[in-house]
Amino acid sequence: MLLAQITDLHVTARGRTAYKVVDTAQCLARAVDALLSLVPRPDAVLVTGDLTYDGRPEEYAVVAEELARLPMPVYAIPGNHDARGPFREALVPRFCPTTDGEFLHFAVPLEETLLVALDTLVPGRDGGALCPRRLAWVERTLEEASGRHVILALHHPPFATGIAHMDRIALTEPEALERAVRRHGRVERVLCGHVHRSVQTLWAGTIASIAPSTAHQVELALDPAAPSCFTLEPAGFHLHVRQGDGRLVTHQGSLDRWPGPYRFAEYAA
Repeated sequence: MLLAQITDLHVTARGRTAYKVVDTAQCLARAVDALLSLVPRPDAVLVTGDLTYDGRPEEYAVVAEELARLPMPVYAIPGNHDARGPFREALVPRFCPTTDGEFLHFAVPLEETLLVALDTLVPGRDGGALCPRRLAWVERTLEEASGRHVILALHHPPFATGIAHMDRIALTEPEALERAVRRHGRVERVLCGHVHRSVQTLWAGTIASIAPSTAHQVELALDPAAPSCFTLEPAGFHLHVRQGDGRLVTHQGSLDRWPGPYRFAEYAA
């Protein structure tokens, strides 16, 4: 199994830029091209939120057009820059197979693994949350997945990263989700977005990670007083690969093309 993860697309309508600087529609096109160039190609693609800049229908139209170029299944969840109504209108069910009338969560099998994708969006807020109804859905879904490995996906990280301005808008009150993950015991990855950087930690007895954005990155600033800034560092994605021995291994890929590859044997001194 090869699962590609892209996140924080922040797509604008074509011809517009995000934050007056970033052509995020072109960035998504580059991300799709990069995934199509992989050999072997991913079996599925996961998009962990903030698909659009402002949650507008014309932005979702660009997202849907670009994601439709991918021949494999694509699964998307919302982030704080998304709006459930336009998201649902443009992306359900093709890119979000939810059966819930209110929230955009779902669970789908990826070979022997179950992908459980959460909706942490709170309209009007940058931070995320899981209300009692969403938490009940998570707990019920994990219980029904007993005996199966699970990949849990959500936009807002349930852990602190040390980037203070992002930690203030992470998942609020993550303790209930942590208890559910620990109780299930077979969640092998918790995959997040939101922070626009590649970050990894141990959380709830498993590995939790954040993928870099396909567009702009959040500045790596660990001073608690640092302002909220973004940079134009290289964009990327994560690729989660099931090895022959059953282990899940994560690689970071780049959207850019670089010189090479060069064969070591041909270029040795």
